[in-house]
Amino acid sequence: MIAEKIYGKLGETEKKVEYVTIDWFERDKKILRKTTSSGEDIGIKTESALNEGDVIYEDENRVIAVEIAPCSLISVHVHSMEEMGRLCFELGNRHLSLSIGENTVKCPFDEPTFSYLCKLGFAAEKVFEKFDGYIECKAHAHTHSHGHHHE
Repeated sequence: MIAEKIYGKLGETEKKVEYVTIDWFERDKKILRKTTSSGEDIGIKTESALNEGDVIYEDENRVIAVEIAPCSLISVHVHSMEEMGRLCFELGNRHLSLSIGENTVKCPFDEPTFSYLCKLGFAAEKVFEKFDGYIECKAHAHTHSHGHHHE
């Protein structure tokens, strides 16, 4: 089976609900091959990014919805706007995707970043949860200009 569109968001339904689990970094992939929660192979070919609860298949008996898999994240609780600014500067320089809340910033876990943030004095902790509502870093769009050319 190949799912080629998003039918909407999963809501209350009498139909059997099956899930296809994807990792957060697979949301924008144009073509995916996955297995549903019932064990059925499914190809996903959509033009739109996938989100938690998106219905990618529906018939008279069942729906198949997207579920974002939990993953290891770095979660940092901040106590002031100054600390938030410093933290986002440090993480932004690493071109990481971020989820920014009122007092918490989360990013994908990696040991060097975690150790670096702890060394800088941030209250970083490793958590395992869904990474959603994030701002994706588009590193390829990031350029530096020095105002002159190198020959």
